[in-house]
This record gives sequence, structure tokens and C-alpha cells, in this order.
Amino acid sequence: MGVVTPPKTPKQDRSRATRLRLLEAAVACLAEHGWAGSTVSVVAERAGVSRGAAQHHFPTREDLFTAAVEYVAEERSAALRALPVQGRAEVVAALVDLYTGPLFRAALQLWVAASNEEQLRPRVTELEARVGRETHRIAVELLGADEEKPGVRETVQGLLDMARGLGLANLLTDDAARRRRVVTQWAALLDGVLD
Repeated sequence: MGVVTPPKTPKQDRSRATRLRLLEAAVACLAEHGWAGSTVSVVAERAGVSRGAAQHHFPTREDLFTAAVEYVAEERSAALRALPVQGRAEVVAALVDLYTGPLFRAALQLWVAASNEEQLRPRVTELEARVGRETHRIAVELLGADEEKPGVRETVQGLLDMARGLGLANLLTDDAARRRRVVTQWAALLDGVLD
């Protein structure tokens, strides 16, 4: 009887898997260590790949972390789109949850870095504008909002701005109890404006 060798994973699949590990490691590093503590070497080590392999996929630090936040944005949008149709209170809570986890923390670290790093700023600004438009569009859809009505667009944007603010408040302390009360109140306000 001959030796059976396991089938090899195609090179393209291995490359995609490596890229995904690097993106996930970059997000985790940004969330845990901030921009200053997140280097390509640290990310590569966390992902279990060589620095050379990391630089093959992402030639610069800015490429790596911009791609990581873009990956997060795509995952966040996919999670929002996958939400079942629910009441407004559940939709508001889900939108707020986007801004209170490690993904938001990682994005925030990149924003702070972009405010001081000239080469990073235009990339993050463009990415944030695109993510903001997509999040707004999904929020409108989930809330069943009619933006033809005066004030509705601004109300939905206010919800997203409030959610971001709650995410910032949650960075230093667990703000869950107050956040639940604010979410309940905001959902009631939306009912008054959107109906």
C-alpha cells in the first residue's frame, strides 16, 4: 500500500489566508497597542508570518493598517446587512454596538494617527468618507427611513454621530448602563421622526 499524501492547499488560497491573518492581527494590534505600538513586525509576529511575508502583501505600514481598517469596515457593513428586520430599538442598539467594540477602537487609533501623519491622512479621510456613506445607507434601510421627509437624513446622521460618541465614552469606562438608556431614548425619538 502506498503512502497517501494530503492534498496541497493551492498557493492562491494560502496567500489569501496569510493576508486575512495579517489584517486580523493588524486590527487587534491597533485596538490593543495603538498606532505607536503597532508595527509591521509586531503584526507579522502576531499573525505567525515573517516580516517579509507581511511586506509582500502590504509594502508599507500605511498600506497594512489602511487595508485592515477597510477590512473591518467591510465586515461591519456585512454584519449590518445581515441583521434581520427588527424593531427600531434593536436596530439602534446594533448600530451603537458597531462603535463600542475592538473594531471601532482600531479605527479610532488609525484616525488619531492620520491626524498627525501626512502620508496617512488622505487615505484614512477617503476611507472614512466611504465607510460613513455606506453605514448611513444601511442605517436608512434598516430603520425604514424616508429621506425625502425633511429632517430624516439629519436625524439618521445624528444617530450615527451619537453612536460614535457613545463608543468614545466607552473607551475609558464601561458605559453600558447609561448607553442602554440613551439607546432606548433615541429609538423613541426616531419613532416620532420617522413615522
